[in-house]
Amino acid sequence: MLPPTFHEPTAVFSAATTSHQAMNDKTIILINTFTVEPERQQQLLELLTRATEESVRHARGFMSARLHRSLDGTKVTMYAQWRSNEDYQAMRRDPAPLPYLTQALEIAKFEPGMYEVVQSFFPPGADA
Repeated sequence: MLPPTFHEPTAVFSAATTSHQAMNDKTIILINTFTVEPERQQQLLELLTRATEESVRHARGFMSARLHRSLDGTKVTMYAQWRSNEDYQAMRRDPAPLPYLTQALEIAKFEPGMYEVVQSFFPPGADA
């Protein structure tokens, strides 16, 4: 099933006069959470790192990714930015990362999420 169509936010704020900034591009954010047994967390981190290093980060439209682990050992979350949903879907058709992701799904429960950025907030005086 294809993800829903995302619409661009209409509000635009000046970073010079506010502590937040509206996003008005096609960038999508993936926040994927994996639930894992604590003794398997490191293995999952290694699988996701290899998939990203060896394949995903080389795909057209990939902007960045951050891999997070919960302090209790039961969760791993990947936050990734893609230039567009089209670029992300093209990467998903690439078979190269599949072996890593298949292994990850054997040891963890996967909860995907696709988002659009509505606002970004920065401390006063920070460059946006």
